[in-house]
Amino acid sequence: MNIGSSQHPFNSPPKSVRLDRGNPKLVDTVQMSCADRLKVLADETRLMVVRQLMNGPRHVGEINAVLNVESTLLSHHLKVLRDAGLVLARRDGRAVLYQLAPGVETVDAAGGVNLGCCILSFQK
Repeated sequence: MNIGSSQHPFNSPPKSVRLDRGNPKLVDTVQMSCADRLKVLADETRLMVVRQLMNGPRHVGEINAVLNVESTLLSHHLKVLRDAGLVLARRDGRAVLYQLAPGVETVDAAGGVNLGCCILSFQK
């Protein structure tokens, strides 16, 4: 998925993420191994979020309309995906818009996603 202009807010790769609420501990997301990324996606809810975002950016409400999970649980899963550098979020008015991070791209119409370290394909 290529958005285009490098001026787009989603096009800047995450340099660091906040892991701890009270104590901001910064981690370089580029250093996350392929095994670590796959561990993040081992959760079915997170995998379903990525599958949703393969079709383009989605607001949290749109994601939850399909997943139908508690909003706090969805927020947790989205944070894990952000911390892993798999998705990006930005404010869109009062809502939050999510999309796959740069380097995580849909590879074919059959439902594959390139994680930057490996390609994950979904059975139909």
